[in-house]
Amino acid sequence: MNNQYETVFIMNPVLSEEQVHDAVAKFRKYLADHKAEIIFENNWGMKKLAYPIQKKKSGFYYLIEFKSSSPEMVSKLELEYKRDERIMRFLTVGLDRHAITYNEKRRRLAAEKAAAAKQEEQVA
Repeated sequence: MNNQYETVFIMNPVLSEEQVHDAVAKFRKYLADHKAEIIFENNWGMKKLAYPIQKKKSGFYYLIEFKSSSPEMVSKLELEYKRDERIMRFLTVGLDRHAITYNEKRRRLAAEKAAAAKQEEQVA
């Protein structure tokens, strides 16, 4: 049985664009190596933090939604987050059927909105 998860991690704001991409690639590779299926990814970019972390007031946010048949893989992924000095905070949650349905609907509506905007742009 595949369980669906959503993980968000915050990277240090002093990283260069290349270092951010390297960190994301590392965790994408980790998921792929452990036979997790990546459903959706979203780079939220630089955001202000609610409170300072490591004396930083902002960070790069990144979200990955994935399926995995191994619940132990999540704890191993979080251990990798802890070992990586570029990661300031992280949160991984298991999604129930309602959250999965909500995420699918949200992605579909965002895709429709983007398609409509692109179509309007072509007409203008």
